[in-house]
Amino acid sequence: MSTRFTGGCACGALRYEISAEPAVMVDCQCRQCQRESGTGHASHLTFPSAAAKVEGNATHWEATGDGGTVKRRAFCPTCGSPVYMTFPAMPDYFVVRAGSLDDPSRYKPQFVTWHAAGHAWDHLDPALPKFENMPPA
Repeated sequence: MSTRFTGGCACGALRYEISAEPAVMVDCQCRQCQRESGTGHASHLTFPSAAAKVEGNATHWEATGDGGTVKRRAFCPTCGSPVYMTFPAMPDYFVVRAGSLDDPSRYKPQFVTWHAAGHAWDHLDPALPKFENMPPA
């Protein structure tokens, strides 16, 4: 790995550092991601949780996604920025929001999930593979 992935919230109270390359980088158009992001999709990088270190105290909330997965989302209690997400049933994954990266240019989406819930006004890269919901394992 060349450089650690670092990032955090808008006010700096919640920070992370990740010492691994992302397993996958995905734009998700599910309704939950739309509502949480306030736009047409959310952009995520998924890492092994063992490689992630978090400084600061996040506030968490849980919701069940469109496919039935329970997601535990973390945001800064001071500025409200959504920063990362974990999955109680899959503790080996740590997912960060692309916009929370110190260097967002490192985000390179590989495909789009939950395209069936997408909107015509949400223009994503047309060259990206799109899956109606989650891709096959």
